[in-house]
Amino acid sequence: MGSRMIILLFMLHSIGNINAQKNLHQKAILVDTHNDVISQIVLRGKAIDEDLTGKAHTDIARLKSGGVDVQIFSIFCDESFGMGTAFKMAIRQIDSVDAIISRHPDLMVKTYTTTDISAAIKANKIACLTGVEGGHMIENRMDYLDSFYNRGARYLTLTWNNSTSWATSAKDETEGTLPPSNLRQGKGVADKGLDSLGVAIVQHMNALGMLIDVSHMGEATIQDVLRVSKKPIIASHSSVYALCPFRRNLKDDQIKAIAKNGGVVDINFYSGFLDSNYDRRKKAFQTLHKTESDSLVKLGKKDYEIDQWFGEKYKVELENLRPPLSLLIDHIDYIVKLVGPKYVGLGSDFDGIESAPKGLDGVQDYPAITKALQEKGYSAKNIKRILGGNFMRVLKANERP
Repeated sequence: MGSRMIILLFMLHSIGNINAQKNLHQKAILVDTHNDVISQIVLRGKAIDEDLTGKAHTDIARLKSGGVDVQIFSIFCDESFGMGTAFKMAIRQIDSVDAIISRHPDLMVKTYTTTDISAAIKANKIACLTGVEGGHMIENRMDYLDSFYNRGARYLTLTWNNSTSWATSAKDETEGTLPPSNLRQGKGVADKGLDSLGVAIVQHMNALGMLIDVSHMGEATIQDVLRVSKKPIIASHSSVYALCPFRRNLKDDQIKAIAKNGGVVDINFYSGFLDSNYDRRKKAFQTLHKTESDSLVKLGKKDYEIDQWFGEKYKVELENLRPPLSLLIDHIDYIVKLVGPKYVGLGSDFDGIESAPKGLDGVQDYPAITKALQEKGYSAKNIKRILGGNFMRVLKANERP
């Protein structure tokens, strides 16, 4: 066989592989369970109707080009919002999601159930849902929880980094910074986890058909949720502690317990949750450029403006801080080897993170994950599970009959 024929056959084989990957990616239901573009980008006055390449991870055109079928938009505000303000801020963000969808009825549709999602995908539209990231936004009120559900929120992350009076966060549990509201009468040192209100909230979410999200939650709270919940739960944007020992990542026993519960762990794309050496590289970069950073702070620049400035001036240096895509695949593969392929999915945290692995510059790059999984030897069936099938199963299991 001549060299030209060998080259031709190689080229045809490569084209065949590329087409097979594209076909698989298109046929799979791709679900991202956590994207922060609403709270971090839209509320700054930017519109995801526009091309935000280089400015944000997400815009509508790139959601379509990346093959995203189901996008759960995170509804988020931090602990500076409390009683009387947190719920209002959350509703403002849900209004923003609804407004975006209403402007693009040909591209997006608000969905509430797996049946709605299937209809949206059939119509070639992005199925849009919301998830509320932080139990403080219900302000200890069940009717606020009902309001979120009725407005289309399909999960509640019981805590963000801040604990509520009824559930403790990973940050507070590990740092020993529980607020006074968690010094519950009669519990003494065992102030961690869910109290009676927290138990009632979990039970009410089960009854509503609202997913319980354990990302950001402390070990005691996760343990209590798994004891109380009668429905499968999710970790909407968490990674593996054994590979990157950060408090927000899940330990092996937690992953096994979530799998036993029938739930799903959706892997977070943040470089610092995937690569245990990322923080060291980032701190070295920050130390090197501290004078410039301090000057920008004195000029009154906001964090995201400073990040954007550094991103433009030190593009190559920042690119070198990022881990390879293979590390993200390692986290997926770890869970698959630990508990099987039915309990892992994708929760990018795009636009809530300043760094993702190389090759994942935004929502347009999801096909790179499909390609990497295929090259790793994953079957089409299991890739479809990971890309979104596992989450769809859990959402269906939580729905009211």
